[in-house]
Amino acid sequence: MSKKIGLIREGKVPIDRRVSLSPSQAKLVKEKFGVELVVQSSDIRCFSDKNYREAGLDIVESVEDCDIIFGVKEVPLEKLVPGKTYFFFSHTIKKQEYNRKLLQTILAKEITLVDWETLVNEHGNRIIAFGRWAGIVGAYNGLWAYGKRYHLFSLRRAHKCFDYEDLKTEYAKIKLPNIKIAITGGGRVAKGAMEVLHGVGIRKVTAHDFLSETFNEPVFTQLNSRDYHKRIDEGEFHRKEFYSNPKLYKGDFLKYAKVTDLLIAGAFWEPSLPVLFNREDIVQDDFDIKVIADITCDIEGSIPSTKRASMIEDPIYDYNPSDDLIEQALTDEGNITVMAVDNLPCELPRDASESFGCELINNVLSHLLESDEDNVIKNATITTAGSLTNRYSYLQDYVDGK
Repeated sequence: MSKKIGLIREGKVPIDRRVSLSPSQAKLVKEKFGVELVVQSSDIRCFSDKNYREAGLDIVESVEDCDIIFGVKEVPLEKLVPGKTYFFFSHTIKKQEYNRKLLQTILAKEITLVDWETLVNEHGNRIIAFGRWAGIVGAYNGLWAYGKRYHLFSLRRAHKCFDYEDLKTEYAKIKLPNIKIAITGGGRVAKGAMEVLHGVGIRKVTAHDFLSETFNEPVFTQLNSRDYHKRIDEGEFHRKEFYSNPKLYKGDFLKYAKVTDLLIAGAFWEPSLPVLFNREDIVQDDFDIKVIADITCDIEGSIPSTKRASMIEDPIYDYNPSDDLIEQALTDEGNITVMAVDNLPCELPRDASESFGCELINNVLSHLLESDEDNVIKNATITTAGSLTNRYSYLQDYVDGK
């Protein structure tokens, strides 16, 4: 029997204007997979109800009669419909304290939850994500923050631009001194960040030259895990071992912190991994970083200055390392300027939604609507029929409040 799909109205505050399928993509899904697809009415979505109607989609007030519901951010508890299959970013798989009640409610309502973040291929690589757009907006915001801190240039905010092409017209305004910019990570986020720096005309240099050379122009380097971690016994770095047994390793980032002016943090991190640095490191005289664009936004995680997320409307705050406190942005030269917006792709919602929808159609829907012989959907399913699936049973103590 054919499944009925609903595109939900985003209800999380602050608002999110993204959607998992654009109007043309939703029309394509109906035609390609022969499913019924409806769109819940929304006055905040980056594509209007009219756009969907013109593409032949039905606009509805309720998605309660849908079998499968696609969202982006966490669904408010009171809006979760019992017994349905939901796809959205739940932010629960790292046992995030603030979403414990969400997972408890999903289980109580016997909802099948598939988290976009857990959809991977046979190699364990994610097949759908907003990472590139987080990197693009995060790097742009980092440059915006640096220019604002030092009164160098004034850029339009990303969310004030119509789309990515419009944002690129701001690049010509960016005039930087001979600073050094470090990007951490090697995935979609880091690649998106590098896309912006290349677009601005900032030259990439090796990690070795970044540490040892001086330049007559702004430069950046991309740092992978092996660049800023080392074995405790001084042995050779092995990537698989690092992630499977991180206790054998320690952080080695401080050598970069001594020569970096702007840090763009885009590397995956979880609590078992070494942190980039501690508050005690920041207060040392040779710690040079003055602006941090923390795209990963792990609160009090690998970067101690990220003490809370910031919002699109108010994207930066100061971190006072001496007192370990957040202060008003740009108030003291001894502080670090922190950009920690946790929903960066929302600033370019049209481009981000189109890109996400393309990956949904090409990488996910055949497994969902035709055959899941590779267990792509099965392996990404966190809950079903009121219980955690075996793969995510490690979350039980989290659900139980332990």
